[in-house]
Amino acid sequence: MKIAARIVGVIALLMGILWIGQGLGVIKWPASSFMIDVRPWAIRGALLAAVGLVLLIWSGRK
Repeated sequence: MKIAARIVGVIALLMGILWIGQGLGVIKWPASSFMIDVRPWAIRGALLAAVGLVLLIWSGRK
């Protein structure tokens, strides 16, 4: 269970960072993305990254 949580946590954290970057217009990849410069995606990305961090912290505990 903890291995799955760690994998999902890493994926969620990386996706959240990507969404934050796209939502703020910092990351313009892929160029055809509908999320570029759309601020709500930055907020959703921050929430997703926070969930990923929580999963990583939880999976690291003994």
